[in-house]
Formats: sequence, C-alpha cells, structure tokens
Amino acid sequence: MPQVSLTVNGRSHTAEVEGRTLLVELLREGMGLTGTHVGCDTSQCGACVVHIDGESVKSCSILAIQANGCAVTTIEGIAEADGTLHPMQAMFREHHALQCGFCTPGMVMSAIDLVQMHPEGLTEDEIRHGLEGNLCRCTGYHNIVKAIAAAWPIMHGKELPLAAE
Repeated sequence: MPQVSLTVNGRSHTAEVEGRTLLVELLREGMGLTGTHVGCDTSQCGACVVHIDGESVKSCSILAIQANGCAVTTIEGIAEADGTLHPMQAMFREHHALQCGFCTPGMVMSAIDLVQMHPEGLTEDEIRHGLEGNLCRCTGYHNIVKAIAAAWPIMHGKELPLAAE
C-alpha cells in the first residue's frame, strides 16, 4: 500500500493507505479527527472542508495520497493551544451562526479562507457567493453571513477580538 506523509494541525503523520482512500477517510478514521464531516458523498455540501496548504478543499474530493507532503488544517487545528477560539469560531458562537452544527466545521473552514482571500473587505453578496459550496439545512445563512462579516475585521487586525467570558 502507498505511504502518505503529511502535517495535520501542525503535527507530522505518516500512514499506509489504499490508493482509493479519500483524505476525509484518513482524517476521520485513520487519525480520529471527526470534526471534518461527511455529509453528501458527492462533494456538494462542504461539510468536509479542510485547508490544504492554506486553501480550503473538500476533503471528500481528494485522495489521501494527493495530500502527500502537504500541510492540512482541520477544524480541530484552528483554535489556540490554550483553547482560545479562532476569531471565526468566536463570531459563529457570538452571532448564533449554527443550529444542528453538522455543517459548521466545513462552513468555518470555508469562511476563514474566504476572509483571508479578501483583505480589502467583503460585502454581504460576496460572502453569500463565497459560501455557495457549503450547504446548511438549518439556519437560512443570515447569522452565518453576520458572523463572517464580524470576523473579517478581527482576522485582518482592524478590530480587537471580544474579551473572553
């Protein structure tokens, strides 16, 4: 079986995988990182989004061996070591941008990439367009859009994050 070596959430990993093993399977079943969800098996819902070398990718649409040598960040890897939430996570909580939570990890990972790609700002339409690859069946997106808009200035150093409760 092929061997894959990658850095996941800052830690080096090496695993033997079948050539057909999807990255999402390696993360969930091989590494126990179950925050990355499988929602549709067809690469349409976005619940499986992770960052590969800093860019959001649907991990159900890439083979594990395609990520060989890459840095992968999952939802488990974005908070600080002391448990401080990433600004996007904090704004999702602050703005009640989740209900069942199933889509939330992929939505947060996509939103982080979206905000990082737009250092000059984002309009509501740009946020909604940027989320087109992520489905949420519970919220209607309104609070998700508000959370992303609120996280943008924090992530770009334009606003101080909220004090910890």
